[in-house]
Parts: sequence; C-alpha cells; structure tokens
Amino acid sequence: MKTLEAINYRTSYRGAYTNESVPEEDLKLILEAGLAAPSGCNTQTTSIVAVDDSLLLEKIRNIMTRPVGKTAPALIFVLAEFIPSYHGRCFAVQDYSAAIQNMLLEIVELGYESCWVEGYVNADDGIGAEIAKILELDPKYKVVCMLPVGKAAESIKRVTKKSFDERAWFNIKK
Repeated sequence: MKTLEAINYRTSYRGAYTNESVPEEDLKLILEAGLAAPSGCNTQTTSIVAVDDSLLLEKIRNIMTRPVGKTAPALIFVLAEFIPSYHGRCFAVQDYSAAIQNMLLEIVELGYESCWVEGYVNADDGIGAEIAKILELDPKYKVVCMLPVGKAAESIKRVTKKSFDERAWFNIKK
C-alpha cells in the first residue's frame, strides 16, 4: 500500500472487533511508527504502551463506560509528558498527535482497524487516571489517547470527505 492509499483508506472504526489476536511483532511495528514521529525541539514527550495481556485488558474493560474498543484484542495507550522546551512552550500535543497519526497509518498498512479515542480517556471523569493506575505508570505520564487495534467484526463505514476544492487551494482562493 502506498502512503496516500493508506491515508485515504484509514477511517475511525468504532465497531466490535473479532477475537483474533494481534501478534506482538505487529504491535511493535505500530509502536515503532509512533516513536518515529517528529517531536517539537526533539523533546520526545510521547511514550506508548501496548496492552494485549488478557488480565490487563479485562481490568481496563471493567472501568470502560463506553463501547468503543471494548472488544479489541489489543489497546494502545499514548502517554504524554508535558515538558517545556522552546521559550517555555510545550509541544506535547503536537508530538503525540503526530505519533498517533503514524500509528493509525501503520495499523491500516498491517490490515487492522482502529479509532483515535482521546476525549474519552482524557476527560475529567478519571478514566485515564484509572488506566494509569492499572498500568502502574509513573505519575509523570498522562494517558492522553487510546487506540483499539484488531480486525473489524462489523462492516466498515467510510465517511465522505469534502472535495479538494472546498478545503485546499493554491495561492489566493478565487
């Protein structure tokens, strides 16, 4: 698959997953793609945890209040350290966003589905903090995103994007 094909094929899959496991080698490739993302001032504020252990998955599923990702055979959690760098600015959001996009594209390349689940694990309801406790994370990390990974058990609905001309142009728009 060429890069632009993967970009255009990728979609947010919120359905159920089959119970087919995701091999550790594939999870490693996905994590490597995330870690290869650019980082503001090379601060490297993003860390990533792949969870495929059935006991950990069960503990996490027990605290999940929404169905997205509940049946995924693997969950990837994106962690951020909010470290100031250039003139006191922190680029953690940009760093982890780039890492997430890289991982989503690698997930598609490997034949899996996923969804960028940020607001749910990053909200004030404490789900991210509960996940951090289950994963015994150092307090310097904040759980900012979850990527369920697996094979789709339901049909995949692809969204229609606005046309190129509606959203992009060269020089001055006419």
